[in-house]
Amino acid sequence: MQVAVIGAGVVGVSTAYFLAEAGHEVVVLERRNNVAEEASFGDAGILATDGVSPWIAPGMAKSLLSLLLRQDAPLHLHRSLNPSLWHWIRRWMRESDTERYRTNRARMHRVAAYSDEIIRQLRDRHQLDYEQTAGYLQVYRTERELQLAKPAFDFLQEAGIRHDVLTMEDVRLLEPALNSSARLAGGLYLPQAESGNCPLFTRQIRQLAQTMGVEFHFGCNIEAIHSSYRGVLMQVGELNLSADAVVLATGADSAALLAPFGMKLPVQSVRHYAATAAIRNYESVPLNALMDESCKTSIARLGNRIRIAGTAELGARTPALRQNALNTLLKTAYDWFPDACHYNAATFWSGNSLMLPDNVPLIGETPAKNVFLNIGHGSAGWAMAAGAGRLVADIVSCRATDIDIDGLTMSRLQTA
Repeated sequence: MQVAVIGAGVVGVSTAYFLAEAGHEVVVLERRNNVAEEASFGDAGILATDGVSPWIAPGMAKSLLSLLLRQDAPLHLHRSLNPSLWHWIRRWMRESDTERYRTNRARMHRVAAYSDEIIRQLRDRHQLDYEQTAGYLQVYRTERELQLAKPAFDFLQEAGIRHDVLTMEDVRLLEPALNSSARLAGGLYLPQAESGNCPLFTRQIRQLAQTMGVEFHFGCNIEAIHSSYRGVLMQVGELNLSADAVVLATGADSAALLAPFGMKLPVQSVRHYAATAAIRNYESVPLNALMDESCKTSIARLGNRIRIAGTAELGARTPALRQNALNTLLKTAYDWFPDACHYNAATFWSGNSLMLPDNVPLIGETPAKNVFLNIGHGSAGWAMAAGAGRLVADIVSCRATDIDIDGLTMSRLQTA
C-alpha cells in the first residue's frame, strides 16, 4: 500500500522504517524542516526499558498538593485550567491505584522491552553509534521516597528483571563522581539500561529508511485528514494529498486531527523541559544515566555534553520557558555533579508530548478506516519507538504481531 506517516519524530521515523521493511510505499510528512525537531529534539536520552513506568505511582495522589507547593516541583499546574483538563487530572489520579499502576506498567514494559530488543538488532546490523552509554541509576533523597518506590521494586522482582536495590554507600561506590554532600538515602540500579542521543538515532534511522525508498517531505502542516473512496485524504494548505492509509505519529497535535472522525480521546499535551551543557571536567561526569526521583529529573551524557531533562507542566498556554522549571533542572545538576559542566552556559528547550491518563500509548487501528495510531508515549517515546513502529507496521500489513497488543489499542478506552 501507499502509506503516509504524519510526524517525523523518533516514533514516526521508526514507524516509516518498519512499514518500508514490510514492503509498503511510504511517505513521511512533517511540518518542521528536519526529523526530530520537536519532542524528540529535547528527549532525555534515556533508553531504560526496565525503568519505563507511569508518571503517577501509588501514594502520589495523596501527596500531590505538597508536591505542587515545592519550589523544585516536578509537576506544575497552571491556575487557569479548563474543565476538560481538570477532568483529565481526576482520571490521571485514579491511575495511582496499586492494581492500575501494575497493569499500566506491565503494558508499558511490554512495548519497551520489545523495542529494546529491536534497537539492539538494528544497532548490531547497521553498526549504529548514537553516543550510547550503559547503566541507569535512580537515586532517592529520603527514606520516604524509597518507601514509595516499593511497588516499582516489587514489579521488577516479580517480572524477573535484573536490578539492584542499593544503599547510600553502594550508590556512591557505583557513581564516585556524585557530590559527597548531596542528600542521599539509596538507589536502584538497572545495569542493562542505556542512554544516548535520540535526535542522532532518529537521523540514522531516517537514512536507513531512505535507502528503502521512504520519502520525507518537510514543511507540510497537515490541517485535516478525511476518509475518501481510495483511502485517506490529507489537507495541506490548498492541496489534498491521498494515500491508501495514514499513520498518526503526531504527538501533541493528534487530538485535533482525530476530532473530525468523532474520536475524542482522553489525551493531554504535557510540556517537558531540558537543558544541555558542555562538559568541562570529565572526571566529574556521571558514569551512568541518573534519575533523581525527588525532582523527576534525569541526567545523561551525550558525547561531550550532558542532557538534564524533566518536569511536567499541564495547562501551559504559551511557549515561554518557565523559569522555575529551568531552575529545577540546574539545581538537580548542581546537587549531584556540580563540577561536571559549564551549567551557566547551558542551552534550554521545552516541548510537548501527548499523554493518556494511564501513560500507556495508543497503537493500531481506529474506528476510521485506514487511519492508524502510534501516539501517547509521553516522555518514554524513544524507549518505545522501535517496538511501537514494528507493531504498527504489522497491524497495517494485517500480520500477526510479535507481542500481545491487548491493552495497547483503542479498545481499552471503551472499558476505562
